[in-house]
Amino acid sequence: MLYDTRLPELSRWRRAQIPVIAGVVSSLIAAIGPTLRFESLGEDLVNDWMAAGKTCIAAFWHRCIFPAVWRQRGRGVVVMNTTNFDGQWTRRVIERFGFDTSQGSSTRGGLRGLMDMAKKIEAGRSAAFTIDGPRGPRYVAKPGPVILARKTGAPIYPFHIGLETAWTLEKTWDLFQVPQPFSRAVFVGGPFIWVPADADASMIEEKHSEMQSALERVRDVAESWFRVGPEEREKWRGEFSR
Repeated sequence: MLYDTRLPELSRWRRAQIPVIAGVVSSLIAAIGPTLRFESLGEDLVNDWMAAGKTCIAAFWHRCIFPAVWRQRGRGVVVMNTTNFDGQWTRRVIERFGFDTSQGSSTRGGLRGLMDMAKKIEAGRSAAFTIDGPRGPRYVAKPGPVILARKTGAPIYPFHIGLETAWTLEKTWDLFQVPQPFSRAVFVGGPFIWVPADADASMIEEKHSEMQSALERVRDVAESWFRVGPEEREKWRGEFSR
């Protein structure tokens, strides 16, 4: 996964749009976020881990950025942020909610963004990736977290957030969801994925496949949560409480 921290040249009009869009999106998250009613499965694992001063590398699908920003706000988590136009206004939004960023674009070469994130993890900060971002393909995990986990020793933590009622932006590549006010939400977090420091190419590929499967599993549970009966939910509570 290659990253370049150089900012692309934008027109004056595009530059003027950045603070406006960031302000609108931030206001939406601040208005809707407090109304969401969460249940969580597997979230105690990461909360206890971080409370003990340990670091992890969260991985989640681009589709659930909105509720994820609200749920994980104020924890100083470092997010890999693309340098394109969307990334520049997104950076302003997530930094307003207490995140840090490492700047990079997966399409422009260089490793500086990824190296910056590794340094911050080694300094005691947890990190997060919108794992199929910035532009897809949808639900195909990129290898960044596996590379970082091998280098830093921090485990990968896959999660997804499902919403009972939401507006889905059907024309976006990620089918982005904006929760409706007072929606119920479910946070589903999987077990940690560890990558040995001496992992060879074969092991890295194996861990990448493990991460892909874990992300698909938490997505399937979270997205199905409000469509299944109480018996299935209870089974899932048991699965993710272990």
